[in-house]
Amino acid sequence: MAKEAAKTGAGPTALIAIEQYFPKKERIVEDDLAYQILPSGRAFVRLMQPNLLRSWMVRATEKDLPGIWGGMMCRKRYIDEKLIESLDQMDAVVNLGAGFDTRAYRFPALSNIPVWELDQPENIKPKQARILKMFGTIPSHVRLVAIDFDREDLGAVLKSHGYSTDKRTFFIWEAVTQYLTEKGIRTTFDFLAKAAPGSRLAFTYVLKDFLDGRAMYGWEKGYKRWVANKIWIFGMEPEAWPDFLKEYGWQVIEDVGYAEMAEKYVKPTGRVLASTPIERMVFAEKV
Repeated sequence: MAKEAAKTGAGPTALIAIEQYFPKKERIVEDDLAYQILPSGRAFVRLMQPNLLRSWMVRATEKDLPGIWGGMMCRKRYIDEKLIESLDQMDAVVNLGAGFDTRAYRFPALSNIPVWELDQPENIKPKQARILKMFGTIPSHVRLVAIDFDREDLGAVLKSHGYSTDKRTFFIWEAVTQYLTEKGIRTTFDFLAKAAPGSRLAFTYVLKDFLDGRAMYGWEKGYKRWVANKIWIFGMEPEAWPDFLKEYGWQVIEDVGYAEMAEKYVKPTGRVLASTPIERMVFAEKV
């Protein structure tokens, strides 16, 4: 299922790039590198500069999947904030399933801390090409690591690229867990269990009642596209995470829904966007 996740790598970044055409006061997230790092589709993104076309794009996206636009912006903004707030206590950043995320390159505060970005080769190779085009070289603090999450040992691969578990690490695991089996989730947490105390983890997850078909939340089309086709396979209910994480030496700091994030990040912009309840965010700490 990790291969399915790899196919979605550029999509969220394209939406983030389109978001940058909104007036600054209306933007939910700032990312001046999203457009440049896209491996393809930049011509389409440029077409969205006029307000009418951009607004049409948001409406069309929201019609099929209510809340997806605001949700993607809010989760990006939330992780950005938690990362920056935590940096003075961290020795490293590891982004699991980094896709075409730009945090390692757009935050000056990260230039003095090692960052490992892991993803499938089909995402890492074009990302490397884009970064070389943008900067002429791979920034010295960044390690781009190609990995087959289905077959390779995460800890061993990271170690071979210079990572040590004694580093207090900020782990990012954004829009990945739903593509994994429970075995895959637990294998990742077997690795995370070895993290240094004080490490932080920000990850998204999909509600189990949606994956089980017990609640649609207006996402019938999304259910047919991703769940019925067995692309999204793992979900959890909020009340289950504290005990699950405790097994691996982690504790939940916050489990937040997108409606709560929208109140903080969308409302001040004056924009009216739906908020989807199917996905939530956990922020946790290694004890």
